[in-house]
Amino acid sequence: MSAPSNPDAQPSDLPPSSVLSHIVDVHCHPTDAPDGIPASAMDSLQISICAMSSMQSDQGKVKALASAYPEKVTPAFGYHPWFSHLISITASTSAPPKETHYRTLFFPTPAAPNAAHEAQFQALLPYLPDPCSLSTILDEVRANLTLFPNAMLGEVGLDRAFRVPIDYFASLRILTPFTIPLEHQLRILEAQIDLAVELRRNVSVHSVKAQQQTVELLSKMKAKHGDARWNRISVDMHSCGLSVQTWRDLEKKHENVFLSLSVVINYKHANLRELIASCDADRILVESDFNDINMCTSWTWDMVRIISEVRGWPIETEWIEDDASLEEKDWGVIRRLWKNWLRFKNGNHPTKQKAKRNKRRDYNSEGSDIQEI
Repeated sequence: MSAPSNPDAQPSDLPPSSVLSHIVDVHCHPTDAPDGIPASAMDSLQISICAMSSMQSDQGKVKALASAYPEKVTPAFGYHPWFSHLISITASTSAPPKETHYRTLFFPTPAAPNAAHEAQFQALLPYLPDPCSLSTILDEVRANLTLFPNAMLGEVGLDRAFRVPIDYFASLRILTPFTIPLEHQLRILEAQIDLAVELRRNVSVHSVKAQQQTVELLSKMKAKHGDARWNRISVDMHSCGLSVQTWRDLEKKHENVFLSLSVVINYKHANLRELIASCDADRILVESDFNDINMCTSWTWDMVRIISEVRGWPIETEWIEDDASLEEKDWGVIRRLWKNWLRFKNGNHPTKQKAKRNKRRDYNSEGSDIQEI
């Protein structure tokens, strides 16, 4: 695979503003930028973005950004699996004592921890906040989603590769041996998706080293809520790292699941082009997954170009507002992605009718039935 065409694209490399304004970066993290978001960068932004939150400290930042730029920003509120250890899933509305909570998570077996792990735990503990109860987190997410009628749930998901660092915000993170139990992550993810279904909000899902568990959870959610309620929302597998076969299976089982791709994450995956080629034309979305708003446009644009190349969809040099004047076969890559975004945003996906069993009775010469098919 050749290198990305131009991840630092200058304005002269980009399409005209009438075309650019129909590009949506469906997953980015501008509020994570260490130096903040310059107002000048947001004022000059010509694409639209979906700004993700992931932890307690950035929920308010995303809220403020969406309030300041409602035409450009779709906010997403939720808790990322990397921060799920900060949440208590006990039945009580109040979280247990700090050390009890984290010790239970990181040392799930009754055997005494070895000396090295105990030392790491004692080094980590001062950097960890008091845990927050899941009910409190859900109340906060509910309030934020309710405040913005177009808001999504995100970024949420599962991650079996993440190791808890001593200080997440340090410039050089020192990793501990501790991981977050998958069952703990699943409880928090399922509760957040339940809320999304209740409020009819779309979801941006992170999945790392958890293909099977993610597929199983989506099937569980569909069975739990029923086809009709499940298909009212859309689910985006962000920077999708699933195998081609797993993705094809998801497409068949879920009418509401979309695939979004980023150069930052997906370019290093050997199956990127095959994944693009195999995906239904109406399920593909693009994203930057970047935290610098100045780079979101160029990184998203580069993925647009890769999709254009793989699928053979031309890149528009002008925007035709009248859809009726264009047959679908003549749509360019940006129009196709724009239509996919609208389909994702609007939800309410049609549910496939299950084929009814065709019953008939065959009879022998005496008239008694002998077989049901």
